[in-house]
Amino acid sequence: MNLRQEKQTAHYEDKVSHALLVRAIRSYLPSPGTNPLVIVCIGTDRSTGDSLGPLAGTFLQKHTIPDTYIYGTLENPVHAVNLEDTLSTIAASYRNPFIIAIDACLGKQKNIGMISVSKGPVLPGAGVNKKLLPVGDINITGIVNVSGFMEYSVLQNTRLNIVMSLSEVISRCLYLAILSRDKAGLPARMHLSRH
Repeated sequence: MNLRQEKQTAHYEDKVSHALLVRAIRSYLPSPGTNPLVIVCIGTDRSTGDSLGPLAGTFLQKHTIPDTYIYGTLENPVHAVNLEDTLSTIAASYRNPFIIAIDACLGKQKNIGMISVSKGPVLPGAGVNKKLLPVGDINITGIVNVSGFMEYSVLQNTRLNIVMSLSEVISRCLYLAILSRDKAGLPARMHLSRH
């Protein structure tokens, strides 16, 4: 990825472009052993559309990822009510952590199913006009449904299939990016095909 490029996007069904997501994530990660990686998966299991983060956190938790800590799962979601406390806990628990935020978002009809990797924080709650603390040194988002009208209702009525698919692709790409960061020459495509 060209580091001047602010955002890398790919559709969850376009398996060939998943390698671009892996490379984009890896290009932002600190070298192994320098900063602990903290993954904050934002959302709630009480709303289908907003469960992308907790689902991704649950998938990631099934793997052993060195020097990586996960907040936000279906069992213990990170959402509007506990986000500030979670960020305080992270700040108190790790020295200079590199935070990766994962969140669902709403967008245009034609962009549903797109995954984006961007430098900088995600703004949780922006899609439903909530002002919450920005989260992340980088962010990974998945567009789960259409924005612009009755956002809470849209999130409640989002198909679980698309949210599950997005969260699986996001968690797999992130997992591969972290595992391969000390082997930057390894083609991500080979690994993607095995999972």
